Amino acid sequence: MSPSLILSLSHLLLLLFSAAAAAASSRPLGLAGDGDDSSSAYEALEGYNFPAGILPQGVTGYELDPSTGRFRADLGGACSFSLQGSYQLRYKSTIGGYISPNRLASLTGVSVKVLFLWLNIIEVERVGDELYFSVGIASASFGIDNFFESPQCGCGFDCVGGGGARKIRIKGLASSI
Repeated sequence: MSPSLILSLSHLLLLLFSAAAAAASSRPLGLAGDGDDSSSAYEALEGYNFPAGILPQGVTGYELDPSTGRFRADLGGACSFSLQGSYQLRYKSTIGGYISPNRLASLTGVSVKVLFLWLNIIEVERVGDELYFSVGIASASFGIDNFFESPQCGCGFDCVGGGGARKIRIKGLASSI
């Protein structure tokens, strides 16, 4: 696979993940084991310095072990949507991984379609006002302001009216190849 194709695929993956991340901001969840049943998964993300928009709308429950950072979020079903007409993002009904301040690692259940390949998003790191998304072989960065709005499963950002899909601004793209 050529380096330019890998970069393009990574760019697409990151755009899709960005949209999914934006979706999280609209529906809150709580921290498991913190004794506060009113907190939400979205609020938990904010407690680790991530925008709530990293999760799509519709999280029905979550678990978080504060001692290890291991988390699981339930969406009540698989979720997918398109961005800019060519990028597709897919969440399994359950996503998981490990969270620590400014870092989501060992992610499972989130993938992006780049050209004809589905690639797993495995890590997200916040550095200042940028979020870096990694698919392992490549990564891309996006401004935090892309994650203030949450996309909806099925229609992304184009759920009302006939307008085009929202564009996500990419700050940079890097490949380990």
